[in-house]
Amino acid sequence: MLYIKALHIIFMVTWFAGLFYIVRLFIYHVETREEFEKSQKQQADVIKHEVLIKQFKLMQKRLWYGITWPGGILTTVFGFWLLIKMNLWSAPYMHIKLAFIFLLILYHFSCQYIYNRLRRDIISYTGNQLRVWNEVATLFLVAIVFVVVLKNTFNWIYGVVGLIVFAAALMAAIKIYKIIRAKS
Repeated sequence: MLYIKALHIIFMVTWFAGLFYIVRLFIYHVETREEFEKSQKQQADVIKHEVLIKQFKLMQKRLWYGITWPGGILTTVFGFWLLIKMNLWSAPYMHIKLAFIFLLILYHFSCQYIYNRLRRDIISYTGNQLRVWNEVATLFLVAIVFVVVLKNTFNWIYGVVGLIVFAAALMAAIKIYKIIRAKS
């Protein structure tokens, strides 16, 4: 069982690493396009833009299909293996964890949607919107880890309040970063 649990944790880390980095690549991709649109579009800018976009697409493809998808699939496989072997279906904390995982999977598919659109050069979000979107995975990570570690000893009222405070702190940090970035 410990080997399965270790593999579940390893691939969970891999999956989250991929989710964190893919949205960062989306941000760089979109901001490169935004900067290009603002520029005078001289020949050197056009070449630089094309090279950067091509590189971002390559990096996104390798990360998404080489790390993120396999991490997500293997996390799910080993997680369900543990769920069955350890008979955790009736554990109350597991229902909460599974709800967060379901939402995380929806987040993953929404990143797939953004990825597919960027591959076709369709940009639907700004860099700032994607920065906020990037923090959603952080919220899932924090929530899932706290639920699993604290299990039945967790006070759900404090947990929800804590998650809201954490989300507010993340949003404030994004706003502060935006202000600092605009000044530089």
